[in-house]
Amino acid sequence: MEAMEDDSSDVKDDHNHNYRASGSNKVRTYLSSQLSEISTVPQPVCATVPVGEAGTRQGKLWSGATGGSKFMDSDTGSESSEVSETDSTAPGAASEGKFALDSTSKFLLNAMAVEDYRKNHWPNLEKAVDRLLIQNPTDHISVSYAQIYSYVYKCVCQQHSELLYNDLTSKITGHLQQVSAHLQASPLENFIENFNIALTQYIASLQCIVPVFMYLNKFYIESKLNRDLREDLMKLFADHVAEKHVNTLMPLLIKARSMPFEVQPSTMASVVKGLYSLRPEWAQLAPDLFSGFIPQINPPAVESLLQDYAAHDQKLQMELSMNGFPRGDQSRKRASEDS
Repeated sequence: MEAMEDDSSDVKDDHNHNYRASGSNKVRTYLSSQLSEISTVPQPVCATVPVGEAGTRQGKLWSGATGGSKFMDSDTGSESSEVSETDSTAPGAASEGKFALDSTSKFLLNAMAVEDYRKNHWPNLEKAVDRLLIQNPTDHISVSYAQIYSYVYKCVCQQHSELLYNDLTSKITGHLQQVSAHLQASPLENFIENFNIALTQYIASLQCIVPVFMYLNKFYIESKLNRDLREDLMKLFADHVAEKHVNTLMPLLIKARSMPFEVQPSTMASVVKGLYSLRPEWAQLAPDLFSGFIPQINPPAVESLLQDYAAHDQKLQMELSMNGFPRGDQSRKRASEDS
């Protein structure tokens, strides 16, 4: 029995080199010796931290490692879902402030650009358009087309196409209203001639205005409005001038055609063709008048009406001869078989 106790009291080493002792005294003696050996080895010096501060520091270290989004409780080791109010609101406030600043700066820049357009670009263009609208076809007006072209190019590049188009059409509309008022006060005996002058002068002006506004026409009117600048400006003349006076003009034209040379043939042709180009449906108001200057106004001829056509031609020849237009020398004409 004593031998067994002696054997069990010895310190044994297992396969993991862990010392074991069955006797409580021997175990205490062995552990004391091991601790004394460890105490003799130099240890790194650490600052003593109170228990409360240690927990606080652990929490701060954990919150710093996770970018301020989580907090580790030093006592329980659990994660808290509380988010720092300053960290979460600061990026949003900064982005909102930046957006507001960008919007304000863009608004100010746009306002400055519009003010520059109103003070510098459009006044120069308006003066040039005025001079082009009032010029006569035979007059020579000194206008810098390169400068006008440059102003239009800058306006289109600075996103002022809509403003420029509205200002141009408003300017021309005001001019055409003055032309209409002038025609309204014109005496009837000169009405056809005055209308022809207004139409001819306006068409000549468009031949100068449309090319210098080419950039506006190409990059705004054609691309966004799907229209053409010249067609829009001709429509303005039809709406504000021709339509208001067509009912006065048609009877005068029919009367002038029945009285040869009361109005110059070139003037008659210019007015009739101009009206047809503005509104082709106006030809139905006086088909005989328009058919004398524009082909294919009347319906196509049919064989059953050939006798009527011949009678109409004979009647026209008789009217011309009665009005002093002889048929000329007929002696060299070959005699017909019926004579």
